[in-house]
Amino acid sequence: MIEYRIMTMDDYSEAYDLWIICGNGLNDKDDSPEGIEKYLKRNPSTSFVATCDGKVVGVILCGHDGRRGIIQHACVSPDYRRLGIGNKLVELALEALKKEGINKVLLVAFKKNEGGNAFWEAQGFTLREDLNYRNKALTEMVRIDPDYVKE
Repeated sequence: MIEYRIMTMDDYSEAYDLWIICGNGLNDKDDSPEGIEKYLKRNPSTSFVATCDGKVVGVILCGHDGRRGIIQHACVSPDYRRLGIGNKLVELALEALKKEGINKVLLVAFKKNEGGNAFWEAQGFTLREDLNYRNKALTEMVRIDPDYVKE
């Protein structure tokens, strides 16, 4: 039986392992225990895990800046896909954002992640073609993604 609850730092190790398996494009600063703890403290009621027999089998890291919601590092264990877990995690995260007065949510998905992009499209997330995504690291970070190719 799948159970759902708010993510806590006690879930970090299993969530991190899932993020690695799913290729979520991690780095050594933001996705460290300290980085995730800071994120969860800032957003204590919007990230969720799905568990089966006490084991984390799905996770959605979600928060907001007071204006826009953002979904980050959402994934379900390959052994538990196609059971509605991803759908439920998204539903929980979006409801939590609505309760906090957030009206719009965004996410970033790797172009090469065809399955993930199909999932997000099925969830009603549209592709914005009028934007360029840009970022700038303020500190040196190490990418933790075996498929990452620096361009």
